[in-house]
Parts: sequence; structure tokens; C-alpha cells
Amino acid sequence: MPTNAAREKIGFIGLGLMGHGIAKNIVDKGYPLTFLGRKNRKPAEDLLGRGAHEAATSKEVAAASDIVFICVTGSREVEEIIRGPGGLKEGLKKGAVVVDCSTSDPVSTVALAAELKAIGVELVDAPLSRTPKEAWEGTLDAMVGAPDALFARLKPVLETWAGRIVHIGDTGDGHRMKLLNNFISLGYAAIYSEALTLAEKVGISPQRFDSVIRNGRMDCGFYQTFMRWTLEGDRDAHKFTIANAFKDLTYLGSMAGAAGIANPLGNATKNSFATAHAAGPAEQYVPMLATHIGKLNGVDLMPSKDGVKQKI
Repeated sequence: MPTNAAREKIGFIGLGLMGHGIAKNIVDKGYPLTFLGRKNRKPAEDLLGRGAHEAATSKEVAAASDIVFICVTGSREVEEIIRGPGGLKEGLKKGAVVVDCSTSDPVSTVALAAELKAIGVELVDAPLSRTPKEAWEGTLDAMVGAPDALFARLKPVLETWAGRIVHIGDTGDGHRMKLLNNFISLGYAAIYSEALTLAEKVGISPQRFDSVIRNGRMDCGFYQTFMRWTLEGDRDAHKFTIANAFKDLTYLGSMAGAAGIANPLGNATKNSFATAHAAGPAEQYVPMLATHIGKLNGVDLMPSKDGVKQKI
């Protein structure tokens, strides 16, 4: 629990799969928390039961807080939360800090930081890695883009929900690193999906494929959660949506273009996810990419669970 001197008032916007767990850990570890409610009342009721306070607008969250965390889909949503009617910018006090934990476009992040700097408010980025399970347990990874003094101020709060905190550099660098991190992980997903499809096409089942890769040099934690859909029909093992994956790879392409480099593998990975995203439905997760790539090639990789064929 923080000391009285360190007990800054925290605001939170974005009680989704990751945000609910993060907010829960902030309030459980002693920080006064004001959050913006949403249509799904379950996270809000949980936080109210833990002693947090609910606000009706982003402006109200800002007025009640020294540090405001945002954890939403991407830059478009962050921009609306800050600039929109009843937004944070209308209620933020001089000396406040906004921490964007979303996976956002670094170009937007840097522009928002300059805009808020003009009114005496700092914006930094602290995007996340891992899953809602680690968010609830308080063991997420965080990649932080912030000046040194701000990082020192934020670190005690970050430690309430992150088990591994890496200070990448200045504002924007956290989001840059997050896009690189997601490029690697989603590139794995695209490779696994194509490899599983080809394996099945030539007569090697996912189970036989897994018996070689698992516990070998090509094994990793991402592979293990990814494969639980194809092998076990576990749709909740890796709850990161295909829609968000496609969005992040689009941001990656924008970053590569701004840097002036060719991005052929990034574009190929994006196109794999674009196909699955277009096929829908909206609530589908990254491991289901294998099913979509299989279907495109006349291969049935739809898993069974308890003898029943699953559906996406």
C-alpha cells in the first residue's frame, strides 16, 4: 500500500478485458481511484465494491485525478477521450499526467503530448503485453515512454499492476516498441497458421505437428497459448482480438512508412489478419487465424471440444 505522500489520486478510463484487471489492482493496493463507467456494468460494480468512485464523463475523471490511465482500443478512441466534448482536456489540472496504456499510433501520441504540454499536462505511453489473466493477477509487462522524472513518479503506480516494467525512452517510444513487439508475436501467429494449414494438407495433423514443436527450440509461451484453440478448442486461452491485431499491424505499416523503410513481412502479416478480420465475426481471437487460413486453402482446422465441433 502506498504511503500518504505517494497516494496520488488515480483516474481510469477503459474497463475492457485488460483495463478491468489493471484498475482492480490499483484500487486494491491503496490508491484512490475514479473510473469512467460503461454499458457493461459488471466491471463498474466490481470496482465500486472495492471502494472506487464512478464518474459520468472523462472531464469528471480528470477533475478528480492527478494521474489518468487510458486503456482503450487505439488512437482514435484516445483522441476522442482527450479532445472530445466532456473530454479529459476540459478537466485536467496543471501538473497532471495522462498515461496511455492502449496500443496507439506513435505519431498521434507525440502530437497529443505536445497539445497537452501547452496546458501544463504531461502525456506518456505505457502499452501492455500479456493477457487479461496477467492483468487480473497484476503481472503484466509494461513498455514505458516517459521522461526520467515522470517515469520515477509513475513507477509506484505501475508496480500495482505490472510485474515487468521496462523504461524504453521518451514519450512515444513505448508505443513504438509495442508495435514492434506485436509485429513479432503476430508474425508468429501468421507463420503458425500457414504451417498448420500446410501440415494438414500434406497429411500431418495438428497433434503430430505439435508433438515436434512443443518442448523444442521453436517452442515459446506464445506458441503454447496460440495452439490451445486448434488443439483443445479453448477460445479464451489467448484473448487478443483479430480486429486489434489488424489495427496494430496497420499502425506498424504507418510507422515503417514514416521511417522510410520497406516492410514486406509486416504487410504480409497484416494481409493474413485482414482476410480473417473481413470474414468476421467481430469477437474472434488471434489463434483463430489458423482456422481462417485453413479454410482459404480447403483445410478444416476447426477444433473439437468434448467431441463437439467448435464455431468461431
